[in-house]
Amino acid sequence: MTDYTRRSKDELARRVAQDIHDGAIVNLGIGMPTLVANHIPADREVILQSENGILGMGPAPAPGHEDYDLINAGKQPVTLQPGGAFFHHADSFAMMRGGHIDICVLGAFQVSATGDLANWSTGEPGSIPAVGGAMDLATGARQTWVMMDLLTKQGVSKVVQTCTYPLTGLACVKRIYTDLATLECSPEGLRLIDTVPGLSAAELQAMIGLPLAH
Repeated sequence: MTDYTRRSKDELARRVAQDIHDGAIVNLGIGMPTLVANHIPADREVILQSENGILGMGPAPAPGHEDYDLINAGKQPVTLQPGGAFFHHADSFAMMRGGHIDICVLGAFQVSATGDLANWSTGEPGSIPAVGGAMDLATGARQTWVMMDLLTKQGVSKVVQTCTYPLTGLACVKRIYTDLATLECSPEGLRLIDTVPGLSAAELQAMIGLPLAH
């Protein structure tokens, strides 16, 4: 096994932000994906939409400048870019369901090789359903990207042949961004885009337990 370093949450957010094209309208899911807002390249115009009814959301405010009437879907304080707007929750969901979001970035419990997504429940008895707008985004956005750690705390791959948790959407995930590698999902399976320095494709494939095309 060679030496490698996992991407930190901010490094992973920066990696996702690199691939967002100029002019994109993007929804960032609750949790780790919200960090992407802090790493949008300065030379790109990216319009961030928040499920709770914001268009033109900016990065997190500087400490001491939080306005808790201006929050994202995860109840974290955010800023508003010039020209930004607020609107009703129903209008936000119409935007999500109507194909007006270019990219959504979501967290996940599992993603299958063909792009099935499970991100709202582990299916365990007593678990709290928390689907929110994930189903609407996963099927309504033009591209769905997942941002997550590759392995569970037990060292098990979250990228699987077939999801065992309740599904959010079928064949909806285009890309998987993780702390160790970036992968593309297709009907034929997984394609490797990149790994962290020091981690070979063979080592990554052994971790995931699935074939990786190059």
